[in-house]
Amino acid sequence: MIMSKTTIVDIALALGITPSTVSRALAGNKKIKESTREAVRAKAKELGYERNEVASNLRRGVTKTVGIIVPRINREFFSSIISKAEEVLVEAGYSLLICQTYEKAENEKRALKTLSSSRLAGIMISHSAETPSSKAIKETIHGSKIKLVQFDRVFEDLPGSRVVNDDFNGAYTAVKHLIERGYKKIGAMVGYDTCLAFVNRYKGYEAALKEAGMPVDSALVFPETIVRETGYANAGKAIDAGCDALYSSGDFSALGALECALERGLRVPEDFAIVGTANESFTALTTPSMSSVDQHPSDIGRQAAEAMLRLLNGDTAGEEIIVDTELIVRESTGGKNNKSNKSLIL
Repeated sequence: MIMSKTTIVDIALALGITPSTVSRALAGNKKIKESTREAVRAKAKELGYERNEVASNLRRGVTKTVGIIVPRINREFFSSIISKAEEVLVEAGYSLLICQTYEKAENEKRALKTLSSSRLAGIMISHSAETPSSKAIKETIHGSKIKLVQFDRVFEDLPGSRVVNDDFNGAYTAVKHLIERGYKKIGAMVGYDTCLAFVNRYKGYEAALKEAGMPVDSALVFPETIVRETGYANAGKAIDAGCDALYSSGDFSALGALECALERGLRVPEDFAIVGTANESFTALTTPSMSSVDQHPSDIGRQAAEAMLRLLNGDTAGEEIIVDTELIVRESTGGKNNKSNKSLIL
């Protein structure tokens, strides 16, 4: 004989209350007395009742799912953010749906459309390098209940919360380190001017040079250089222009620069120095090992997820959280090698 599942009606009959009261009590509705809520929960447990969360969420017009959009999940920086964010959200009873844009604005629009049609509770996003403005994100959340948390790459004209690094100080500290090591002609491989994070890193580079009385030569600044291939190509141009050091807004472009310098027979760091950004694991494993600005991605992921939960709980209308950076000094700028992915921290 097949036993039927316990329903809300069964609980209501057992307690002598209405099914609607049982439903609201199980949902934690504070308009229902605490004593009634406790009685309903106890009876539900006794009868083996299992709540259908999917059906419940659909009735409310939203699911307990949060979407996250990142440029690439094969970057340790973003995968670390996703991992920690998911850990925090799952503990709070939410699931995470992941999309990647491959740095394409059209892919981002498609991901936003897909997520918004999935009745998500919220969207966490670090926009693509190609995305010129906040328009697509605005259109997605306009008139909806979707909560928004931006992280790393953000637009300042959007509602919700933002979690960012102190990108200015990260770059400033890295370039100041190069200056203090005696390098005289320091170039920069920077990202896209549509990304505030990259803009702030360039400003930090510029400020460090100006503070030291060194010129800012636009011929030594290479925009849209965030991958290994462009890092390799532009490092060659920098070396030809007489650069003795490069600051890079990313570790992958810094890796390309290191390959270029070594292929040209330069000694790193004696003839040429390189410092990147993100402190990807491979930076401790190259020969020579690479100095890099650690952005603490796990902390970004945790802070972003917690900010989302505060939005969903109605605890805040939005906030900005700034995560500090650290310069990890390794062989590429004269530090001692350390294979533990940590060396001298400035």
